[in-house]
Amino acid sequence: MTQLQNPKWLPLAEALEKMAEVIEPISDVETIAISEAKGRVAALDVASPINVPPFANSAMDGYAIRFADVEHREPLQVIGKSFAGEPFTGKVGPRQCVRIMTGAALPAGVDTVVMQENVSVEGDTIQLTGSVRFKEAVRPVGDDIKQHSTILVAGKKIAPIDIGLLASLGIAQVTVKRQLRVAIFSSGDELTLPGYPLKEGHIYDSNRFALIAMLEALDYDVMDLGIVPDEMDALRSAFAKADESADLVLCSGGVSVGDADYTKDVLAEMGQVEFWKLAIKPGKPLALGRLPNSIFIGLPGNPVSAVVTFIQVAQAALGMLSGELPKQDLALPAVAAERFRKRPGRLDFQRAYCWTDESGQLLVRPAGKQTSGVLSSFTHSNCFACLELERGPVDEGEKVNLLLFDHLLQ
Repeated sequence: MTQLQNPKWLPLAEALEKMAEVIEPISDVETIAISEAKGRVAALDVASPINVPPFANSAMDGYAIRFADVEHREPLQVIGKSFAGEPFTGKVGPRQCVRIMTGAALPAGVDTVVMQENVSVEGDTIQLTGSVRFKEAVRPVGDDIKQHSTILVAGKKIAPIDIGLLASLGIAQVTVKRQLRVAIFSSGDELTLPGYPLKEGHIYDSNRFALIAMLEALDYDVMDLGIVPDEMDALRSAFAKADESADLVLCSGGVSVGDADYTKDVLAEMGQVEFWKLAIKPGKPLALGRLPNSIFIGLPGNPVSAVVTFIQVAQAALGMLSGELPKQDLALPAVAAERFRKRPGRLDFQRAYCWTDESGQLLVRPAGKQTSGVLSSFTHSNCFACLELERGPVDEGEKVNLLLFDHLLQ
């Protein structure tokens, strides 16, 4: 009989639905230069002010001809040249043609381009030596982008290629949502900054550095509040400072059920807790709530759990808050090359390594120990094997869905 998850543990899909109900996207917008727009969220649809290409042009080097002259198979007189940026300004008449280069404007009177390999040249005339089709090698006006068509939709996170596209249309500025600000701190009396000697029973604070790097890779404005002791007053002060200036407050540690874990208590005192346990592994202890001016997410203290829950939960919350259109993860089907250990009851994101064999089949195997404290397992993996909540152990040869690591982890 399949063991179900603890009823107090919220399935990931339900947690994401709950977040969508709780989180109100920011409304502030600004107009900025496209050179500053990478990673910002478009606030308005953007329409193309021009056709692309703005004029009919040649797709190859050759000769611009009148297709009506093809059937005669008589020599054609070359009356000029058309280069990119230096078009031929005359009109082409019967049994005439123009030497043309890739990207050059099509002269008036012609409708087809014959590639240079399909002609023989003698003086100022050419003779067709190969077949040619009507309108061959001609890029018509608006073939790529039609004037007034939407080329950037509101809610799209602007990528480098979007910036190039905007520039190609002569658009110098774009209206975007203001940059999201995230305050982050680590909670734990046992934490030590890298570069300092470790006291007995202490560990280095790695989570905050990984999380800040991922936040910056996502183009958010990060306010680092450092390490906060597991003390009620210290946590109250950190929450208050973060809530004053941030849209989202992100904490690592302090959300389990230990006697010295006060984060959830302070959150309940200052705001409202929406949920704090997820039916996922790693990463069960996760708190989401509201402070007076911001959203709060408390990630687990174990390093792997913090990374997994950031990717699966916090990243989605940040997207909702910034007004970004929801994105669907691309799950790839693979075949287990080795056995995966698992108990039913939680959605399991196991670190794994995938590759294709000689036949092109995508295979996957576990990448070392799967405990939540083994951060080094990420260096030996390139994907998550997503094992369903009700699923038990996965035997060799069974199907497994994968989520490939993206720029946040590689």
